[in-house]
Amino acid sequence: MTDMFIRPLASAVLFAAAFGACVPVFAQDQGEINRQLLVAAKDDDQQSVVAALQRGASVDAMNRIGDTALVTACKKGDTAMARTLIERGANVQHANAPGDTPLMAAAYGGFDEIVALLLVHGADPLATDRVGKTAMEYAAGQGQTKVVGQLLDAGVDVNRTYKNDLTALMWAAGYDRAETAQLLLARGANRSLKDNRGMTAKDIAVQTKSERVAGLLSAG
Repeated sequence: MTDMFIRPLASAVLFAAAFGACVPVFAQDQGEINRQLLVAAKDDDQQSVVAALQRGASVDAMNRIGDTALVTACKKGDTAMARTLIERGANVQHANAPGDTPLMAAAYGGFDEIVALLLVHGADPLATDRVGKTAMEYAAGQGQTKVVGQLLDAGVDVNRTYKNDLTALMWAAGYDRAETAQLLLARGANRSLKDNRGMTAKDIAVQTKSERVAGLLSAG
């Protein structure tokens, strides 16, 4: 007698699952798996990242500010993690809420191996964040000279300007990044360009008391 009722019930459950009746449960499970992926990426736990992906986590799942696991790996400079995620289809062009891409995150931190990896896999060096900055401005302002060179090699115009007519040289000048400024000058940066206030890179260096860059620009 009991079996007569159990079988129809089991059939009903399978029928409901087949037609989406259990979608809320599955959605909840998906959310938890995605969360595990993001936590693992934050904790530099590559084994758990792979395990979460194998359980069905979305490789481009996002946290509250729009960071994917790849963006997190790029912020932390975890090359192996970044490679694993890219090999599993992570979007190298993804932008979080402020518009930061994986390339911008890696450029800011000076993680040149990740920058090279992203560029090889099609990351756009000219992608802009919400205020118009590219990876170049992030790298120049932080004095990430090697990354600046990589971006120039990738085709970024050394005299590109963005909001307020600022150039990469001006960014380097404002933060006294002498080595970066020297590279930019060697690659053709125009020291005579002016921002929307009429200030050159040298003017900015003097204003911000960036003595090394001011001296470099004065010597030229």
